[in-house]
Amino acid sequence: MNARVDLMKVGAGALEILVGLENLLKKSTLDEQLRHLVKLRSSQINGCLYCCDMHTREARLSGVPERKIAQLPAFDESSLYDEREKAALAWAESLVHIDQTHAPDAAWERVRRFFDEQQAADLTLLCATINLWNRLAIGTRAQPPATWPKLPVTPS
Repeated sequence: MNARVDLMKVGAGALEILVGLENLLKKSTLDEQLRHLVKLRSSQINGCLYCCDMHTREARLSGVPERKIAQLPAFDESSLYDEREKAALAWAESLVHIDQTHAPDAAWERVRRFFDEQQAADLTLLCATINLWNRLAIGTRAQPPATWPKLPVTPS
């Protein structure tokens, strides 16, 4: 399947703003592994091939164990995820399905048990951002590269 449009070429200004938001979120106090898991879970639900491929790779590079990645679709049943991670992932799922869930108070209260106000805001921005990336990649039919460039063992 071919990409419909190259946003890197014709949408570069807007993408620079999104990349700036990504860079800001990297500097948040949200754990790197958690950020990758939230992005991967949202991408799985949205069915975004490009983002699933990329965030699976990034999760592995950040040290997320393979079994934890494999159990991500059933995180709430898994003993590999702690309650903080489960709260973040449940919040991410509620925002992916916002047309059905309307971001329920119970999911927000669960997040606030483990995340301070800034972290909860950053988590919400992270969720919104990956959903935007998913929609861009799916809408343009972006394909992951045959091979990703090699990254350092400990990416920033």
